[in-house]
Amino acid sequence: MQPMTTPTKRPLAAFTKEQLLEHWQDEADTSLIYANVAKLLPQGEERSALERISREEQGHMKFFERRLGETPAYRPSGRTRRMTFVARLVGARFVLALMRQEEGREVSRFLREAQDGITDPGLSALARESAVHAATLGRLSGARGDPWHHSQSGGAIRNIVYGFNDGLTANFGLIAGVLGAAQDQKVVLLTGLSGLVASAFSMASSGYLAAQSQKEVDSNEMSIQRAELLLWPDREKAYLTTLYQEKGLTEAEAATAAERVMADPEVALRELAKEKLGLSENGDSPIREGLTTGLATVFGALVPIVPFFFGASLFLSWTAFVIAMLSHFLVGAARSSFTGRGWFRSGWDMFVVGLGVALVGYGFGYLFTGGLGGR
Repeated sequence: MQPMTTPTKRPLAAFTKEQLLEHWQDEADTSLIYANVAKLLPQGEERSALERISREEQGHMKFFERRLGETPAYRPSGRTRRMTFVARLVGARFVLALMRQEEGREVSRFLREAQDGITDPGLSALARESAVHAATLGRLSGARGDPWHHSQSGGAIRNIVYGFNDGLTANFGLIAGVLGAAQDQKVVLLTGLSGLVASAFSMASSGYLAAQSQKEVDSNEMSIQRAELLLWPDREKAYLTTLYQEKGLTEAEAATAAERVMADPEVALRELAKEKLGLSENGDSPIREGLTTGLATVFGALVPIVPFFFGASLFLSWTAFVIAMLSHFLVGAARSSFTGRGWFRSGWDMFVVGLGVALVGYGFGYLFTGGLGGR
């Protein structure tokens, strides 16, 4: 483990005007999204929470306006229009989870700037308030944890990205192999559609079985832990006491806390499951995992097929290649949202992988038919 280094501090003024404008635009867009989504909700806790967050985002705008020394002209971005459209299409509550991720990305940005040595009391306050917004949205949408942390999993985003990537890469390589051997439209389409169906069912079943297996393992571990509580309550109480002491409580405080937890068997079970086994109450739904991964695979596998619905020619083959390679770059860049790597480096790595798959697939198909002379 590398030693922690203290970043060199530099004032917020080190930001360029363009960077400050980018921050201001993001705060303005977010405020408007919350205001628009709140209007779609009936009077109640959710609407009040979104209206409050919208007002606080306007306060964030003022912070950057003071740093800029001006009030820029505001024009809603495409993101604002898209989020409002999604809220109207599928319901405002669906957008709460999306906005929680947005707040997580904003906190991530503030944290990266702090790592780069950009420190400012006002910026720290904005980061804390954005973290509170994420926690509020998590409570309203039923999500747990901090959305700027991805050590456990990337959730649905992870499944979408990896499902899309698997469908795209596998089917792209398959089609490239057929193109290396033939240019017949029906053959290419049949191969691509067959690969789509096979990849989708394979990924969906894998996602389902993986989540179901983990659920069964977790259930078994919980049963064992429940039995330990019944057979060895003193041992489990001693474990909690030691744990709380390690977290900074005195021996007396730790003993009192452990006593209170052990007074309710269900509370004790949840606490031990979390601290001892690393299990949470809300596990992944096997059906949701399978459907999410399978559908993402379908969309990914469809990308390199689309041009061949219009025929088979050298132009269409190159079109399919360009679209697929661009998609590889974009899906790689999307991975950076939960891997923490730079978007360009992540996109480039996936681009190289896609290119390698295409070359291997095409070369295999070409050699299989004996080259041009064997056709």
